[in-house]
Amino acid sequence: QVQLVESGGGLVQAGGSLRLSCAASGSIFGINTMNWYRQGSGKQRELVASITTGGITNYADSVKGRFTISRDNAKNTVYLQMNSLKPEDTAVYYCNAVGTMRHYWGQGTQVTVSS
Repeated sequence: QVQLVESGGGLVQAGGSLRLSCAASGSIFGINTMNWYRQGSGKQRELVASITTGGITNYADSVKGRFTISRDNAKNTVYLQMNSLKPEDTAVYYCNAVGTMRHYWGQGTQVTVSS
């Protein structure tokens, strides 16, 4: 089993920044790709950013140039630096880990961007 704990969400004005953290624990040796997803009210969950163990990253078009995903393998932690936030970035953000047999999810952290 893998446990994921997110932190760093909150309320911020448009144009502001937040950094989300996701700490992984448990049987993490089989984890390769780590992802951040988000789900706005009444919307489907969408992939925001991903990063492999080797550091290869991928981003949704809506966040390219504004968000940066990174990972500290020694700390088993993944980060999502979010800059130039917009009201449409408001959502619950979820950390996701891709294991050999299944995906693991954190509990989510709320990000609210006011206009």
